[in-house]
Amino acid sequence: MMVTIRSLIFVVWLYLSLAIFAVGMSPALLMPHRYALGVVKLWARFILFGLHGIAGVRIEFRGLEHRPVGPALVACKHQCMLDIIIPFVVLEDPCIIAKKELMSLPFFGWFAIKTKMISVDREAHAKALKDMIRQTRARAAEGRQIWIFPEGTRAEPGTPPDYKPGVMALYRELGGPCWPVATNAGVHWPPHGFRRYPGTIVYEFLPRIEAGLKRPDFMAELEARIETASDALLLPRA
Repeated sequence: MMVTIRSLIFVVWLYLSLAIFAVGMSPALLMPHRYALGVVKLWARFILFGLHGIAGVRIEFRGLEHRPVGPALVACKHQCMLDIIIPFVVLEDPCIIAKKELMSLPFFGWFAIKTKMISVDREAHAKALKDMIRQTRARAAEGRQIWIFPEGTRAEPGTPPDYKPGVMALYRELGGPCWPVATNAGVHWPPHGFRRYPGTIVYEFLPRIEAGLKRPDFMAELEARIETASDALLLPRA
C-alpha cells in the first residue's frame, strides 16, 4: 500500500514539475543553447530529488572514469522513462535520440526541440534512418554526446534483447568509439505502470568499444557488454 501511495505522489511530482518548469522557465526557450540545456539539467536533478525523497529510489553511477567528454556515441540499455532523464545529470552536453512522439510533450518536447535533440519517426523506416544519421552528424560536429537506445524501445529487466541496426549505422558513420551503459532501472521504475519500488538504480558506464569493428563484431560486442553488465546489476551485491 505504501509503495502505491508514494508512487502516486511521485507521479504527481513528476508531471507537476513539467508544468511548473514549462511556465516558469519558458524564457530560456528564447536564449542560447546552454541556457535551455541548463534548465533541462535543473529539471532532471529536481526529478531525482523527488524520486529519492518521495519514492525511496536512489541513483548510483558507476564507471564514471569511462564517461565520455566531447563528441561521443553512447549506447544505453533502455528500461524506463528515467533513462531519458539521466543523461542530463551525468553528461556535459547530451543529445538524446528519441521517438518523435516525445517532442509533443509540454516542457520536455519544447526544450528537446530547442536543444536540438534527435527526433526519430519510426513509421518512416529507411527515411528515418537517413534522417537520424544526418542529425547525428550535425550534433556530433557540435561536440555533443549522442545518447541512443540500441533496442529502440523499453524492455523488462532480464528479457531477451533485440538490438536494432541503427546504432551500427551511427557507429560506422561517426567513425569513433562507442560507450556502452548498463542499468537495472526497470527493477525500481518499471517500463509500464506507475509504481516505483524503493532501492538503488545503477547506471554503469562500461569501457568503450573502439572504432573500426565490422558490423557482426560490433553488434555482438555491444550486446554482450551491455547485457552481461545489466544482468549482473539484477543480482544482489556480495
